[in-house]
Amino acid sequence: MTGFIASEFLSRNRVSLKEAFEGLELCERKLSCTVLRGLDGSNPVRLLGNPPGRAFCPISAHAGARANAVQRTGENLRTACYNIRMRPHDYAPRPAHLKWLLDSDPAIRWQVMRDLADEAPNAIATERSRVATEGWGAQLLALQSPAGNWGGLKWDLITLYSLVVLKDLGLDAASKQARKMIDRVDKRLVFKLLNNRPYLHGETEPCINGRILGIGSYFKEPNDALAKRLLDEQLEDGGWNCEAWPFLSPKRPPSRRSSFHTTICVLEGLLEYERAGHKSAVTKSVTKARKRAENYLLERCMFRSLRTGEVIDKRWLRFSFPTFWHYDVLRGLDYLRNAGTKPDSRVRDAIEIVIKRRHQNGRWPLNLLHPGDISLQLETAVGRASRWNTLRALRVLRWYKNSTK
Repeated sequence: MTGFIASEFLSRNRVSLKEAFEGLELCERKLSCTVLRGLDGSNPVRLLGNPPGRAFCPISAHAGARANAVQRTGENLRTACYNIRMRPHDYAPRPAHLKWLLDSDPAIRWQVMRDLADEAPNAIATERSRVATEGWGAQLLALQSPAGNWGGLKWDLITLYSLVVLKDLGLDAASKQARKMIDRVDKRLVFKLLNNRPYLHGETEPCINGRILGIGSYFKEPNDALAKRLLDEQLEDGGWNCEAWPFLSPKRPPSRRSSFHTTICVLEGLLEYERAGHKSAVTKSVTKARKRAENYLLERCMFRSLRTGEVIDKRWLRFSFPTFWHYDVLRGLDYLRNAGTKPDSRVRDAIEIVIKRRHQNGRWPLNLLHPGDISLQLETAVGRASRWNTLRALRVLRWYKNSTK
């Protein structure tokens, strides 16, 4: 491609020289391949005064001295180059983003293929099948004890977290590895303090029972009794709260207000119950209860106080994975997307939060890492680019954009 002169380049993109440099984003490249790309992600362009074969890169005086040293000695130093940052409402992932996401674990790859790349169903199924035998899925399955649990003294919670993560990874419930895993849980795990109640029958708190309902519905079969119990525990405002029961603390009255944390855990479980395709007298009531709970979140714009409009908890504006029992804005939006709920004006503020959390290179960082003791590292360090957050954020933005055209 023949080079542009600087004025023509800036004119075509309708930006000033100052805006062009403010829109540049620092990245690491070899000096020999440093280029300035078009604002729309187009092919590299040469600026006036930059001879053919020589790349243009605005660098500091210190970096310039290093560059001169490279030219004098022929040393292959790495230096800074710039790519144009993404526009605030540029929802679609770029090829580089998809390539980065696909260069990862099968659990991420198959979901990228399904949710972002629109690959053929056979290709998606093939990739998904690898979750049971490769990467994080295979590692987490291998950590299950012959007794059916994960972890030691806190085996009940660690087992719960491990099962939820396996579901989030998309382990195919029909695979022989998944069937072996869930059969161990179903036949060997009980809550001893609850008269040896089977694990998949749930325990006492709705935040735990919602996830157990989802796990059983996904990997084994839906539990009507557990679903009905959750319906009976729904509060007047539409959600659930583990602190709504007097046995937790006899010194204080039970809460009458719902908790975002408990509500999202129950919502995800009810959705899996419905998707299991089980026909029962409870099914219609589950759908109605789930819609009430969705409205509880939406009335509060996914993170605001209904009374004051203020942010309820600023930690909800920071994204993590795995989420365990914790609510955040991205988890709430991804649930709505997964449930097929049509977005309306009540999610607009939450969508803006997701956009603002994106780094200039189009990736989302890991803002938080909640303790869960599952003995498996699924993510990079806090502050670094997160494939899980990027995948979930991109599919949420796609859902929002496609539904609001």
